[in-house]
Amino acid sequence: MTLARTRTTALVAGVATLAALAWGMGPLAPEASAAGLGCPEGMVPIQGFCIDAYEASADVVSVSAKGKATTLRRHSSFHPLGEAPVRAVSKKGRVPQGHISQEQAAAACSLAGKRLCTDTEWLTACKGKKPTTWPYGEERVPGRCNDEGTSGMNLLFGGGAEAPREAYTQTNMNDPRLNQVGGSLAAAGSRGKCKNSYGVYDMVGNLHEWTAASGGTFRGGYYLDVTINGEGCDYKTTAHSTKYHDYSTGFRCCWSPGDAKKRRTEASLAQKKDGGKEGGKADAKGDAKAKGGKDKDKSKGSGDASKKEATKKKKGAGEPPKKKKGAESG
Repeated sequence: MTLARTRTTALVAGVATLAALAWGMGPLAPEASAAGLGCPEGMVPIQGFCIDAYEASADVVSVSAKGKATTLRRHSSFHPLGEAPVRAVSKKGRVPQGHISQEQAAAACSLAGKRLCTDTEWLTACKGKKPTTWPYGEERVPGRCNDEGTSGMNLLFGGGAEAPREAYTQTNMNDPRLNQVGGSLAAAGSRGKCKNSYGVYDMVGNLHEWTAASGGTFRGGYYLDVTINGEGCDYKTTAHSTKYHDYSTGFRCCWSPGDAKKRRTEASLAQKKDGGKEGGKADAKGDAKAKGGKDKDKSKGSGDASKKEATKKKKGAGEPPKKKKGAESG
């Protein structure tokens, strides 16, 4: 009986893999079927979509011509990203990536086969099955999440006192030392009680989390502030562009069953659009060439006609005038 079940399981897995390859999806991760909604590893099912259980860290990857990403090494969560592409990783115990912009976060999610969450998805996940202001309930419990941390800005640029306003430059706010100060950024999932009824951790505090909102929005607050721009899950900052990043900005990814098909459709449309542009250029070039040929032929014909007319006039000028019949001199 056990052997039969094993063979059946292997057969189903093999068929699923072949189906995925036939659709151009590659290996089944992150499209692999799991229990329920079929969330990729490290994600939690919510209401028709999945969300990372933990704030995302990043791996540096190399990307082949076919778009396959291969992990090279971990990227330091305490440093801004470099030129190399990174892939989002949702894993308990890893320090989440700070110093990341919305555009960089979106790219990292994409290389993981995921995407940034919409505002609605993020809020739905944060508030839990029976929506509350905080992931764990309606009232805030200070310290339950990483929301009463230590300010690296004050320690490094204020001598322990409040850092002066002029210290808050883009360079200083991306200093790699900031999130390494004791009592600042915490490892993902290290606050066991900072989770909601879905089992998603750290959606309030620790790091701000970028969403897919077009103007640039991050939510949830970070380890020094979870109330200034809204309470708990309702915390929302829209003051920065999609390219902005500092020590407090992080992210997590979402995924839904239709994402792979949507990506394939978008890629196909983009390919057709690019092909149309190239075809249009070639047609225009061909038309221009043909027109040039016609103009050349026309010019040549015009030249030949002029040449014939000139020859005719020259020939006529060299002949004596003809006498009229019967007009002889007497």
